[in-house]
Amino acid sequence: MFTTPFAKISKRNEKKLTFSVFYLLLITSVAMLYFDTYVTNTTTPNGIVSFELAKSLERSQEILDSWSPLAKIFAGIGLGFDFLFLLIYTLFISIIIHKINVRLWAEKPFYRVGEILIWTMFLTAVFDAIENVCLIKLLIGNLKQYWSTVAFYLSTAKFSFISISLLYIVSNFVFLLVKKRS
Repeated sequence: MFTTPFAKISKRNEKKLTFSVFYLLLITSVAMLYFDTYVTNTTTPNGIVSFELAKSLERSQEILDSWSPLAKIFAGIGLGFDFLFLLIYTLFISIIIHKINVRLWAEKPFYRVGEILIWTMFLTAVFDAIENVCLIKLLIGNLKQYWSTVAFYLSTAKFSFISISLLYIVSNFVFLLVKKRS
């Protein structure tokens, strides 16, 4: 049977894991926002996300040219730190989906949707890691269209999977609130 990594965790350990990962998410999010302040400018109004979605080598080069040496250092630190962040945010989203699934959809066919989304989050982490490697390659001067293209498509897939998962969480949370009021 298809299952998730959280299926065998006790309620007590699940609660500890949820809060631990939540606190780590808050801390790492603040750090990522701090790093991003150094790479945000008129060329990159969305900080490192602008670089992730550059798509063309010309756009990537334009972004790199707009950064000071200090900004490039912080871009590198941020990309390195993102290897930790990607584990934390995907784990947190997965845990929340699992909690919703157990609460709302246990023993129902729709439970499978949540299971698939949980595994999709782990795929998202892989995409994010490969995207980081591509961006680091560009940052250190290996300026090839290939790195910009791969980073673009993997970041687009990553953001799509995250958006779908967050939509699942929010819509199910609203459904849970409506269900409680009934």
